[in-house]
Amino acid sequence: MSDKHSQSMATRAIHGSSGKDAHGSPHTPIYNTTTFAFSSTADLLDVVDGRKPGSLYTRYGLNPSIFALEETLAGLENAEMAWAFCSGMAAETALFLTHGREGIVCIGDAYGGTLELLASQLPLLGIPTQLILGSEIGRLDELLAAGAKLVFFETPTNPTLELLDIQAICAKAHAHGAMVVVDNTFASPVNQRPLELGADFVVHSATKYLGGHSDLTAGVLMGSKELLMPVWNWRKNLGSMISPEVASLLSRSLRTVVIRVQQQNISAQAVAEAMARHPKIARVYYPGLPDFPGYELAKKQMHGFGGMLSIDVKGNGVDATRVADRLHLFALAPSLGGAESLVTQPCTTTHHGLAPEERTRRGISGAMLRLSVGLEDSADLIADLEQALA
Repeated sequence: MSDKHSQSMATRAIHGSSGKDAHGSPHTPIYNTTTFAFSSTADLLDVVDGRKPGSLYTRYGLNPSIFALEETLAGLENAEMAWAFCSGMAAETALFLTHGREGIVCIGDAYGGTLELLASQLPLLGIPTQLILGSEIGRLDELLAAGAKLVFFETPTNPTLELLDIQAICAKAHAHGAMVVVDNTFASPVNQRPLELGADFVVHSATKYLGGHSDLTAGVLMGSKELLMPVWNWRKNLGSMISPEVASLLSRSLRTVVIRVQQQNISAQAVAEAMARHPKIARVYYPGLPDFPGYELAKKQMHGFGGMLSIDVKGNGVDATRVADRLHLFALAPSLGGAESLVTQPCTTTHHGLAPEERTRRGISGAMLRLSVGLEDSADLIADLEQALA
């Protein structure tokens, strides 16, 4: 059989786990078991002390359903190891508490919960944090020289789809002895693999494209064994372990992630092009449009432009709200990456917690709508937007 690393992502997504079921099942069953018994104390200690792999206690992550999921997840990003969590925020929190205590720099826009964690909560624990815009990246050398040891960013960012140069940022951070974590949720491993571009960690809200069906909440952190092992105790003692039931559901979803995301790429491109031509749209934020500021970088570091785009409706926040409320196929809901298309007004959902002046500083106006393009026919989605804008 061919080496896993030589196989395509679609193949690895289906055959990524080496777990075998005693009854011939091609998929690891759900082990909704809290604790596992041993034939002897010696055998138990071999697992406890790490001399042998094995299942022990589910809150520790030592469960066959979780092992199978993590093996497949690691293969999608060509990572040495992956840890699964109960949410993307849980994954970020464990990472920040492990490797960010000397200082964290966040570049560009990010999910509102992440910004709140960095700006308001981690400083309460004495962890220095700095939030800079993508346009302020020239300050990175100064902040790294001052002692920050972890650089965090999304690319594309939420919700302005700004692209940041992964290789360039990694080179700068590593020159100062700092590590880099990239939130790859918007792109998914299908469209972008930051570890191959020099990042030390990749984090995902697996609730989104990896899950893909809006029926689970999970997160994942990927990287080298050396860097991930210190995170293990934080995950264990914060109680942020994924459950076996959700792990099995996510494993199911991963089998179709490639074909799902590839179709969403195609549909989002069509929707973005249609909105770029529409007289009632002031601006379209999508990496696949040639006049988008990050287009050339997207072609360089991405394998597809993604299923996410944002639009600025001509007018103000009230006008954008009217459009959102008139949509039929686009469900008015937060989250993204599912089979169904979603619309959200960032100022009322994902970034509602930011002060209005901070949203303005980040280019997030009330007139902005963020679209998550699902698996419906793109012509139907365009027609839905057109009737709402009429």
